[in-house]
Amino acid sequence: QVQLSESGGGSVRAGGSLRLSCVWSEDIDITYYTAWFRQAPGKEREGVAVIDNGGDSTTYGTSVKGRFTISQDIPQKTVYLRMNTLRPEDTAMYFCAAKRFGNQVLTPRDYTIWGRGTQVTVSP
Repeated sequence: QVQLSESGGGSVRAGGSLRLSCVWSEDIDITYYTAWFRQAPGKEREGVAVIDNGGDSTTYGTSVKGRFTISQDIPQKTVYLRMNTLRPEDTAMYFCAAKRFGNQVLTPRDYTIWGRGTQVTVSP
């Protein structure tokens, strides 16, 4: 089964930027959707962004729209999350997840493959 590995997290000040990477263990399957979720302590897991691996269409969560960009590099087997104008409320563990078929949604329970996450901390 496909495995996902995230990297790129770190600590930045408000207004800064980070780029997260999610590497597939094998070639990206174009029948899949790959998404980014985040979870802060004591809060529910929140959908951040999703990309259609077969068509490049994207959907974003309301709180990140206009600041974050999801993209993919098929030859590099990588899905990226570019995060600009970071805010303290963006602090969370960020997870990459994938699902096959269905709709382009940001519902955690729909995703069957998950990475271990990478921590993002934004200070004021």
